[in-house]
This record gives sequence, C-alpha cells and structure tokens, in this order.
Amino acid sequence: MGTDGPLTQRKLGADDVRQLYEQHGAALLLYARCFLADRGLAEDAVHQVFLKLLHGETAAPETPPAYLYRAVRNTALNARRASARDVSLQEREHDRWFAHRGGNREAELALQQALAELPAEQREVVIMRIWSGMTLDEAAAATGVSLNTAASRYRYALEKLRQHMQPYQKDQVNARNG
Repeated sequence: MGTDGPLTQRKLGADDVRQLYEQHGAALLLYARCFLADRGLAEDAVHQVFLKLLHGETAAPETPPAYLYRAVRNTALNARRASARDVSLQEREHDRWFAHRGGNREAELALQQALAELPAEQREVVIMRIWSGMTLDEAAAATGVSLNTAASRYRYALEKLRQHMQPYQKDQVNARNG
C-alpha cells in the first residue's frame, strides 16, 4: 500500500526548518518577548516550536508563518503561566528586544517602550508585519481575526508608534541634513 493516501501528513525536512528559522527566527523572538519578559524564556519558546518541526512532531503547515506565530504565542503563554512567580523587576542588557541599526540606544529603548505600551493585539500584528514581513492576510490568519480587524489593528498601532517616535524621527532628519 502506498503512502500517498489522505491520512499521510508531509513533514518538513531539516533544510525547510532551517530556512524557516533563518527567515522568521529573529521576528519570532521579538514576538515571544511580547509575552515573556525574560529573553532566555522567549528564546526557549521559539526553539521549542522549531524543534517540534525538526523532529517531525508536527505536520508541515499550510501557511508556515501563521503556524509559527500561533505556535510561538501558545508556547510563550504556557511558559509565562509556568514561570508566573519568577518575574524579574530589573531590565538587564541581554533583555533588549532588538538593536537600533544606527546604534541609537535611546531610540531603541523608546521604540521598545512604545511597543510594550501597545495593546497586545496591535503589537502582534505590527511585529508580524514589520519584523517578519507577513502580509495582513497572514497576520489575520495567525491571530484568528478578519483581514479588516488585522488591518485596523496595524493602522492604529502605527499611528501610536509614529506619535511616540516623532522626536527621534526629527533627530534622524537633522542628522542627515547636518
């Protein structure tokens, strides 16, 4: 009997998983940081998702980015519940969400704060769209909302981020012109 029947589920190969990790790993880590304050726990959540794919514990998803974000979200929320008593009150250097391309640590921290202040639903869509390059359709699928809802969340989040980052945009323009 062949293995091409309807019950057969295709698994991802190591190269497929590596490619997905290279393409989405950094953005997924940032996304996991939305739910987990500790960078190590966020890294663990992302790695758990990729290990399941690598070990063939999960069938190849139809839309990998949507699957990855859902899986990381669920894994991060589970980790947060498990470590609810172990919250650190001090921010450490390795707890940075990302690094500013130009090295402007002040702007980096301001953006990190602005992202943290967004409602979780808006922050999710922004991270998926900007850092992972997902379409709004893919972000909607990953979060289980309509395209219009995802688009609205994205639009509102960008408005808030622009407003919060306005002082740093002026500094950047002055630096270019100066």
